[in-house]
Amino acid sequence: MQLGIIGLSMAGKTTIFELLTETFDKQLNIGKTNTSMAKIPDNRVDFLSNLFKPKKTTYAQLEIVDIPGLIPGGDKSATVFLDAVRKADALLHVVRAYEDDIDPIKDIETVNYELLLADLDLIEKRIERINSNKKKNQMQKELMLLEKLKKALEEEKPLSSVEIDEEEKDIISNYQFLTTKPMLICLNVDESVLNGASYKDREKLKAYLHELGIPMLEVSAKIEQEISQLNDEEKEIFMQEMGLTEPGIVKIARSMYERLGLISFFTVGEDEVKAWTIEKGTTAKKAAGKIHSDIERGFIRAEVIDYEALHEFKSIATVKEKGLFRLEGKDYIVKDGDIIHFRFNV
Repeated sequence: MQLGIIGLSMAGKTTIFELLTETFDKQLNIGKTNTSMAKIPDNRVDFLSNLFKPKKTTYAQLEIVDIPGLIPGGDKSATVFLDAVRKADALLHVVRAYEDDIDPIKDIETVNYELLLADLDLIEKRIERINSNKKKNQMQKELMLLEKLKKALEEEKPLSSVEIDEEEKDIISNYQFLTTKPMLICLNVDESVLNGASYKDREKLKAYLHELGIPMLEVSAKIEQEISQLNDEEKEIFMQEMGLTEPGIVKIARSMYERLGLISFFTVGEDEVKAWTIEKGTTAKKAAGKIHSDIERGFIRAEVIDYEALHEFKSIATVKEKGLFRLEGKDYIVKDGDIIHFRFNV
């Protein structure tokens, strides 16, 4: 899964990219896409690692792409921007809100307009091809759907806001629409906002994004940079002074993981504690394949413990004594936080 970070130039998106991927010391290609992996912070992994004291601890990861900043009116900039956005599975839109003379709604509209135009162009070309096709009568359902989607775009609404049924989803499943991609708005605010101050049109912005169905987080890139340079003890003191319960960058990573429809299951032991990334709704047999294709092929059963049970009793033996240990078959739907040991035979 790939997360694309987008925004206008000087919005702070490259700083957010560096914070997510911990690539502060690497030379980035200015004006080009930069790609790196980001660890998804997880308190559950921390607990399991402290409990089992393994040789290795592995967190879930996401591929992050820093997409070149969009320059309004620049054809070359827009082309590079749109090509990179098409490859992403979800988008983190970093928006400026750290100065009084900046209009965050206008900035969001500027970027969204490029995405809307690209989708509208694709739909208009497809409608034109259908209307010129001799088998037009056999494509009426697709044509009606495209007209509905076109109307939404002309009203400057993303396609993600349009309600469509399962049949309609199937019809457009092969389209590479940009405004259907899960998006999260990251407001890059001044540090004073973290202490109770506001910024231009804050409530109006919240209402605007609520109508579009796009969630929002407020983060100060400047403060996040400062936090990243502190040791654990200094970090805790600094965050208490700022009134923060956790770094904003942690909230971003976790929120984007959820927006992508991803969950984690864990494998534990003395050698390694590891978080494995799967999509919601994945069966135990398919989840086993994440570890190794042989485990999926020779799947017998899954031995499952709820994370909450292990967190409470702090011992697998005690969890078993309490009857909170389960054997699940191949069709079991894995839940977020399941601790699993797969039995298999090849």
